Amino acid sequence: MFQNRRRRATSSSDTSPDVTSLLSTSGSPSPPNAGVDISSTDYAHRRRELMQMMSDLKSMGAEALIDLPSVVVIGGQSAGKSSLVEAVSGINVPRDSGTCTRCPMECTMSSHATSWSCTITLRISFDSNGRDLPRTNTVPFGRTITDRSEVEVWLRRAQSAILNHPNVPYSSFYTKTIEELRNTRNILKFSRNVVCVSIEDPDATDLSFYDLPGLIQNEEAETVALVKSLSEHYTKKENTIILTTIPMSDDMENQQSMSLARAADPDGKRTIGKSPILQCDSITHNCSGVLTKPDTLGAGAINQRRKWVEIIEGRSEDHTLRHGFYCVRLPDDAERTQRLSRAESQRRAAEYFDTTSPWNGVTDRNRFGIPGFVSDVSRLLIQLIEESLPRLREDIDKLLAKCIKDFDALPPPLANDPQIEVLGRVNAFCDVFKSFVNGSHEDKRLAQRNRALYAIFKRGVRGTAPDFRPFSNPEEYVPLDDTEGKMTLTERDPGVKVMGIYDVSRVIHEAIGWELPNNVPYQAKANLIAQFTKLWVAPSERCLAGINDVLDQVIDTLISTHFGRFRVLEGYVGDLIRTQAGVCKARAQEAVKTALALETTPHYTQNTHYLQTLREKWLAHYKTVRSRASRYKAPVHHIRQQVVQSTASDDATTSRVPSTSETPEAKALRALAEAGYANLATSDLARLLPPDTFQEELVVMADVRAYFHVAYKRIIDHVPLTIEHALHHALAEQLSQSLLTSLLTDVASGPNFSDRMNELVSEDPTIAQKRTSLSTRKQRLSDIRRRLMTFGNSA
Repeated sequence: MFQNRRRRATSSSDTSPDVTSLLSTSGSPSPPNAGVDISSTDYAHRRRELMQMMSDLKSMGAEALIDLPSVVVIGGQSAGKSSLVEAVSGINVPRDSGTCTRCPMECTMSSHATSWSCTITLRISFDSNGRDLPRTNTVPFGRTITDRSEVEVWLRRAQSAILNHPNVPYSSFYTKTIEELRNTRNILKFSRNVVCVSIEDPDATDLSFYDLPGLIQNEEAETVALVKSLSEHYTKKENTIILTTIPMSDDMENQQSMSLARAADPDGKRTIGKSPILQCDSITHNCSGVLTKPDTLGAGAINQRRKWVEIIEGRSEDHTLRHGFYCVRLPDDAERTQRLSRAESQRRAAEYFDTTSPWNGVTDRNRFGIPGFVSDVSRLLIQLIEESLPRLREDIDKLLAKCIKDFDALPPPLANDPQIEVLGRVNAFCDVFKSFVNGSHEDKRLAQRNRALYAIFKRGVRGTAPDFRPFSNPEEYVPLDDTEGKMTLTERDPGVKVMGIYDVSRVIHEAIGWELPNNVPYQAKANLIAQFTKLWVAPSERCLAGINDVLDQVIDTLISTHFGRFRVLEGYVGDLIRTQAGVCKARAQEAVKTALALETTPHYTQNTHYLQTLREKWLAHYKTVRSRASRYKAPVHHIRQQVVQSTASDDATTSRVPSTSETPEAKALRALAEAGYANLATSDLARLLPPDTFQEELVVMADVRAYFHVAYKRIIDHVPLTIEHALHHALAEQLSQSLLTSLLTDVASGPNFSDRMNELVSEDPTIAQKRTSLSTRKQRLSDIRRRLMTFGNSA
């Protein structure tokens, strides 16, 4: 078939087989120019089978699912594309000034017939806005055509039907004349829906191709872009052979179809007619360009003719294809009016090439005329189909597996009695929610996120600790946040004020009533205690708000999980659940307020031993600090902060400074132990200090600081437990009874109990639609797979 191999710009080491060798390997004879009638060979039989399989797959809607091998013809308005289509198909296509083809036409030719006939169908895959439809619809258009002269008007009718879809019935175009069709004001300028032309012709070569609207430039920008995007839609597919028509009356570099093909196929693996130099590894990856209008080159265009001869013979350095170029002479306007037969048109073209210089000097005569070109493109398409079959089967298997997975993921149609279904789902929801609250469910997020919020609450309360610094100018000293002097709080509530010795003295003075001398008013301590307990409201409210958010998220998730299949039931029961949750939230808020109110008055504890121990430690610490004030001076620019997270102790964020040498206090305790005063602690050394003039203030500081720790340890447990019981546990305990009572009361009060229950579990229309869609898709994919596998097994 390709005899111009010595002129091709390919590597001598290229061992990829050509069509001839492939045919010989498969047991089929040589190509037609070897003098063998292909139509009577095994190859011709298999070709018909492959073409029939492609036709069957398209009728099944496979083209919308997988990338079927195809040939696409593109070209400019004046490239002779319509004439080429007519010459190849043997039918007349619509012609008018300007753009006439306004939607893709798929032309399929089959030689497996005893007489000529033509049928037209419409393949509707897009709506009027160009969006994909859920399903491709193939509609027969008109009757079977047995007279070739009627094809053109029927093609015009089919195109008008597509351009006016879905507003105008298809059948209304069946009787329109060409003149009426020309005067029809179409709704769309162009459409992506396809006019499918199936030709049964015993004299044809089995072939299928798409003819696209000609590329335009001198139109509105929107129209130009629309036509270009239509071509790009087809040329971007990997299994598409791109065929460009190139008029010899113009320079090849000016062809818009070349630019479009180059963008879609930068490596030239699928393009027929792309230039410049291409180097591909497989014969199916490219063919030759189709050069049209050679008779427009006058006898004086010597240089142009020489250039085209070089291109055809494969000697052009700028325009070389692996399989060269084809040159065709197509009927001009005068010949078309004569309605010449295909045989006569091909005879005249052959005579022109055989008698006209320089074409008659080209050795490879198969490069000229429609027969050789059609035969080679047909073989190219058949081979592409052969090579694509394994991938097509693989793609279908993947799509079918995904479809089955998606179908199985949908809930099955309702099988239970509606009442049983509703009650069962309500009970299941309540059981799962209770396990979330108890922490026994495998999903621990409710408990874990709440624990994290309670830890934040604990740090917030710890940050309200009084900031007593027993000095005249307290800001000049470091904070005293533990009795060891080794920790500084890093999260201190902004409401906490630094208080020195005179600040506490003023509080005492303001609280004095009729007390006798040397009696510190209790109210002074109560006022200082109130300064930190009132700060507990904000962290408590933040904690409860966070807990409510977590609860809402968990409830929303569980509602969707248990009732999401039934939208009516989900909305109805969801409202009931959220209403009950709102009631419990309000009760929890009041319970938290009550818990905080318990810390206002009276200030009381039975944990007196702990309180007394802490009081003594803080009093000793304050005395010691005052006696060694220089040690606690703050740096000029910053306060000493060394941090470590609190653990089992009730300290908040702390910092421990390792001791590198024995402290004076340790030396003193060791010396006292040697003198017989054993079991003393550092705090006991404060008793050796001389009396302090601010002894009363130090005692108040120590009492208040000690009570803070006692109350702090209570509140950080009391508030979380209050929330858990008043909110989560209360909701879990009340939910089942509340839901069932509300549900049954409402449903029973209606006119028809059964109808109401059916309504509650009515399936979401989108799920039912998706189940139907997936079922249809599954059946279609199964049919396509069966067709592919049947062919593969028979082959």
